[in-house]
Amino acid sequence: MYYGYGIGGAGYYLAALALMVLSMVVSGMVKGRYNRYRGVAATYTGAQAAERILRANGLTDVEIRPVSGTLTDNYNPMNRTLNLSDDVYNSNSVSAVCVAAHECGHAIQHAQNYFPLMIRKSIVPVANVCSSISYVLILLGMFLQSFGFLIDLGVILFSVVVLVHIVTLPVELNASRRALAQVRDLGIIRDDDDLAKGRKVLTAAACTYFVSLLSALVQLLRLVNIARRRK
Repeated sequence: MYYGYGIGGAGYYLAALALMVLSMVVSGMVKGRYNRYRGVAATYTGAQAAERILRANGLTDVEIRPVSGTLTDNYNPMNRTLNLSDDVYNSNSVSAVCVAAHECGHAIQHAQNYFPLMIRKSIVPVANVCSSISYVLILLGMFLQSFGFLIDLGVILFSVVVLVHIVTLPVELNASRRALAQVRDLGIIRDDDDLAKGRKVLTAAACTYFVSLLSALVQLLRLVNIARRRK
């Protein structure tokens, strides 16, 4: 009989519940800080700030586009587009400027072949496939006793998903550092107090990636525990 120390049974559900609560708290913090500092006026709109940052860094081939939704902002390295949500694109607030600058940070990373971003870009398509297949293999391995090795294979595939979360964290933190440096150095946000408010917005957003990583790690430990018990 296996007497392991992995996450299983009640331990897993307690961890999952704690992470769910933490995720709700962090999500509320992100929205709260974003909305709070959306009322702090800035000289530039999000789109104007993005335009200035990109041009200052020689990125004349990146297109800035408005997209629907709230906090749906992203940089797409495949077609080199900076997609800013309606609130960010048209708003001249500290929140909008810092969110736009963060996405510009990703564009700068891409232009400079920032190593963690290149790793993430290469493994995300593989991780998407692995995520779908891993659970299928684990379920098949549990039902088909003679094919128990499928569980181990499923766990290995899910590890690729965890790797994406691990690599994503430094990518996002670096993009935020670049964003704050850009808005400061280019005089987009001149007031130190306003810059501190922008930092709070980006710090709260970064916490969401910590939670996602913790969730993926807990799930991986759960799957490892299942694989060991089947043996």
